[in-house]
Amino acid sequence: EIQLMESGGGSVQAGGSLRLSCVASGVTASSRCMAWFRQAPEKKCEAVAYIFTGDRKTTYAGPGQGRFSISHDNAKNTLYLQMRDLKPEDTAMYYCAADFSGPRCYSEDYLFGYWGQGTQVTVSS
Repeated sequence: EIQLMESGGGSVQAGGSLRLSCVASGVTASSRCMAWFRQAPEKKCEAVAYIFTGDRKTTYAGPGQGRFSISHDNAKNTLYLQMRDLKPEDTAMYYCAADFSGPRCYSEDYLFGYWGQGTQVTVSS
C-alpha cells in the first residue's frame, strides 16, 4: 500500500517562506499525478498545484499562483511545494495526494486515491 507523508509545515510570519515535502513510500516506478491541496477552517478543500511526474508538467490552481512552486524528485519519490511570500490567507492544513489513474493530471479531486495526513501551515501578520 502506498503511503504519503507530508512534512515541513510550521508557523511563519507574513512574507516568509516554507518548503513542504511529501515522501511516498511503497511506490514502484510509475508516472502519476501528484498534487497539493489545502483546507482552512470552515473552508472547502482547494487544489493548490499539480505535477505529472512523467513529463513534469505543472498546473497551478490556487491563490499560490506566482508564489508557490511544485516539483517532484522521481528518484526520491518526494513531492515538494516551495512557498514564498506567505500570507495569512495561506494558513491551512496542506495535503499531498496522488492519482495513478491516467497519463496526465485531471482536475477532479476524487481521482486522487492516496492522501497524506497533512501538515499545518500557519502564517501570522
